[in-house]
Amino acid sequence: MRIAMFTNTYLPHVGGVARAVDTLAKECSRMGHEVRIIAPDFNGAEEAANVLRTPAIQNFNGSDFSVQLPVPNLVRDFMDDFKPDIIHSHHPFLLGDTALREAWKSHVPILFTHHTLYECYTHYVPLDSPALKRVVIQLATEYCNLCDRVIAPSQSIADLLVKRGVSKEIRANPTGIDLGFFASGNGGRFRKEIGIAADAAVIGHVGRLAKEKNLLFLAESVALAMEAHPHAVFLVVGNGDAKAEILELLHARVEETRVIATGLLTGQTLADAYAAMDWFAFASQSETQGLVLAEAMAAGKPVVALDGPGVREIVSHCENGYLLDGEADPTAFAEALGRLISNRTESERLHASALATAVSYCTRACVARILVSYHELIDRKLPMVETDTTLWDRMMENMRIEWNLLMEKMSAAAAVVETPASGEVKLD
Repeated sequence: MRIAMFTNTYLPHVGGVARAVDTLAKECSRMGHEVRIIAPDFNGAEEAANVLRTPAIQNFNGSDFSVQLPVPNLVRDFMDDFKPDIIHSHHPFLLGDTALREAWKSHVPILFTHHTLYECYTHYVPLDSPALKRVVIQLATEYCNLCDRVIAPSQSIADLLVKRGVSKEIRANPTGIDLGFFASGNGGRFRKEIGIAADAAVIGHVGRLAKEKNLLFLAESVALAMEAHPHAVFLVVGNGDAKAEILELLHARVEETRVIATGLLTGQTLADAYAAMDWFAFASQSETQGLVLAEAMAAGKPVVALDGPGVREIVSHCENGYLLDGEADPTAFAEALGRLISNRTESERLHASALATAVSYCTRACVARILVSYHELIDRKLPMVETDTTLWDRMMENMRIEWNLLMEKMSAAAAVVETPASGEVKLD
């Protein structure tokens, strides 16, 4: 099977979508399928035979994202040469629009994975407002309905999409992770190299350090727990525009030597960092699946998190961690961390359950379910009848494609003056 994947974020960008696309592409290739990835150029990106990099604006509006510039012939020539059996889109705009055009022109099915709660990212765009959030919600909804099937990374996101008006078939299917890799870490080695005492109580966090991740809440909560437990250390792995602010908050409350911010880690060093943690703290409520939670559990780490979409599917309260009410305050979060710090027996019980939970996120099983969708859509698609098309036929076909995309944008624009969409304010 020949699979074309369109994504606005891809390696070396650090984030859940980039990692999800890479995981899916590698596993599909390992299973004998041909995969091509179309993604914007990115600072530090290496050339690869299976990746088409499109020209893009780097570090859009101060973020670490690239924004694709329109180059239709570049992608069209690439698709003509590859001749995909199916197209998998990973974003509802920019290269997502290109994915729709290519699917319709090539008469192949298109699948869309709704990776992100896009309205939580409008602060990266000038003139952010509640109206813009409604536009983004409607844009993603309309995009779903232009595709042949939608993949939601969690059941709570699948339910939310139905509430928002997605009428196309939705399958809930998380991104898989390499269980063996995340279980292979050497925590003792990492602690020694980074200067963390062997008997320290290590609270950990891994992720992109960005505003939408609720990191100030997390930093306040962890600071409270560390004040109550002087032997506790906070290990933060990742980079982002919120890093300086959260470190400033932490350093004002606890000794700087008790806060270890490593920056971005990859490969075996990342697995070692997970292993060096005792517990994983997570406060984001803008997730669709919380991939780092599955990674932490694959390393056997109990999680303390706030309830939210994509989180409640992984964290079971008092089973593999503590799932607090989404409205909980930092004091309640700190107390939950404190219970684990003070009760090693409880931590060991949750550790075993965390390992068992991670099994459900095995890469091979998750990708196998995606492949079922690919095959079903390919089998369902009517074969294209070979006819001699005229210039007029091609022009009319292109007009139909652009009209459908225009209607999608007009529906989204109308959301500016509409009542807030169902599910916009409260995501659960």
